[in-house]
Amino acid sequence: MPTPPITELTTRAREIFRLVVEGYLATGTPVGSKTLAGPGGVSLSSASIRSVLADLEGLGLLAAPHTSAGRLPTEAGLRLFVDGIMQVAEPTVEERQAIERRIAAPGPIEAALEATSALLSNLSSGAGVVMVPRREPRLMHLQLVPLAPGRALAVLVGQDGAVENRVLELPMALPSGALEEASNYISAHLGGRTLAQAARAMRAEIASGKSALDSASRDLVERGLAVWSEDAAARPVLIVRGQANLLDEAALTDLERVRSLLDDLENKQSVADLLDTAREAQSTRIFIGSENRLFALSGSSVIASPYRDREGRVVGVVGVIGPTRLNYARVVPMVDFTAQSLGKLIG
Repeated sequence: MPTPPITELTTRAREIFRLVVEGYLATGTPVGSKTLAGPGGVSLSSASIRSVLADLEGLGLLAAPHTSAGRLPTEAGLRLFVDGIMQVAEPTVEERQAIERRIAAPGPIEAALEATSALLSNLSSGAGVVMVPRREPRLMHLQLVPLAPGRALAVLVGQDGAVENRVLELPMALPSGALEEASNYISAHLGGRTLAQAARAMRAEIASGKSALDSASRDLVERGLAVWSEDAAARPVLIVRGQANLLDEAALTDLERVRSLLDDLENKQSVADLLDTAREAQSTRIFIGSENRLFALSGSSVIASPYRDREGRVVGVVGVIGPTRLNYARVVPMVDFTAQSLGKLIG
């Protein structure tokens, strides 16, 4: 059944629906007619409230887990609430300051991203996730330095002055001068290029026969490219912190759902693929339960927002994963503010 637009609900039905959803998000338990008729509720009899609840259930917006229990929102109901009723609560001054302090702390960008993920977890009581920027530094120089028979150190220098080392396995019977020849050849192709660009240029030149390298040096070039390419591919694309927050008392009553959720989080590439769908969003995206296939079985929600560099290019995604009863009104603006703050850091 298609979810009706919020404008099709009567004022009475909309108010009762809002109270049910907000009550459920606050307590995690179904909301009954007695609660709705009590202080802070609606000025209607319990019988009238039950009639409206039944209508909302018939529309697929609410569900009753047990015959005698109250109602809780369905995923369709949560979507209608988030899109049409929810009033977001901006992060408090203390929350803003905590986010900005953690992001601006001295250290490498990866440390700031880890700290951001942990802080979002603490503030949201969910799992904080940050997709690492897809950085492709411009390279300047690569030197192959002999270490021992059959081994060399590949030293890569970026234009930003960053230096990284990798150990490279070599053929035992390596001709004299092969390391130097391969180093000079690679460095000649690196200037101002990314590793991927340099690798394409070198391989095309070798394949066309234009390179004057002998077979031993060509093998070293391929080995050098391989060790750096494999390293880049193996780097984590996602930082996840706070999984333990997902193991609340309510979750422990459904161990199968918890097991499914933790299995999903272990597959970081799949989580990254999901977050990647938020890269083109203009603002924060909200995935509720089965709206995304990855967390369909565990019934979890994802709130994600892209963060951009100073040129407006999306470089990563930050977000929160939690149960469908997340405090969306609080977490959505918090994720959005964190994305903006990360953008300032990335520059």
